[in-house]
Amino acid sequence: MESVPPIVKFTSLQKRYGVGPVVLDTINLTVAPDDFISFIGPSGCGKSTILKLVSGLSPGSTGELTVMGVKPREARDRQAFIFQDATLLPWLTAQLNVEIPLRLRGRPAVERQTTARKMLELVGLGKVADYYPRQLSGGMKMRVSIARALTLTPQLLLLDEPFGALDEMTRNRLNEELLAVRSLSSFTALFVTHSVTEAVFLSNRIVVMAANPGRFYAEVAIDFPYPRRPELRGQPEFQAKVNEVTRLLHEVEISPSS
Repeated sequence: MESVPPIVKFTSLQKRYGVGPVVLDTINLTVAPDDFISFIGPSGCGKSTILKLVSGLSPGSTGELTVMGVKPREARDRQAFIFQDATLLPWLTAQLNVEIPLRLRGRPAVERQTTARKMLELVGLGKVADYYPRQLSGGMKMRVSIARALTLTPQLLLLDEPFGALDEMTRNRLNEELLAVRSLSSFTALFVTHSVTEAVFLSNRIVVMAANPGRFYAEVAIDFPYPRRPELRGQPEFQAKVNEVTRLLHEVEISPSS
């Protein structure tokens, strides 16, 4: 039986900007279909740079990176990027903000409207489709951003701390909703976060990164089955994984640069 080709594959990849210092050193990682991988580590370790490399926004310096078997820029139409800020256009309604990717692709008006409405319903915002961003809470704006990213049914979703600016209660709820959406609209996810609890709840793999230079320090498998319920956070097994990742982060803080 042939093995399933990876969604993303880093092979000895190194990144530096110009003649500056190495930002990422010797990155090796294989991302399988349906993986949900979180990257966690100290500020400046290159977590966001990983996503920029995969999206094709920034090229690697040495080594190799493929996304769905091709160069990252050639796979852009099969992936979507969600940033920490919802980046909604304030003069457009939620519906029209979600339609933007389809409009840029030249899709017919009826298709744009139908797909956007479906995605808003998927994230629980069908009743506020005609609201403007100023009328939405922070959590609702982020759900609009997620709906917009899903309009083109991406195979790969890149998320750069999308819930980092939200309070813990809202963040937990959106974590649950993101997994619910993923169960209906299957995608592979690469997720950057500073929250250990969030990483453990969402992921099947967590990559702990170190800085100076940015590098992979350890990988932790999270084998709780999906779907994951809110009650999972209160289980001893969940807390044990949180403790394991936290311990690794403490090791990273005191480990010398290589």
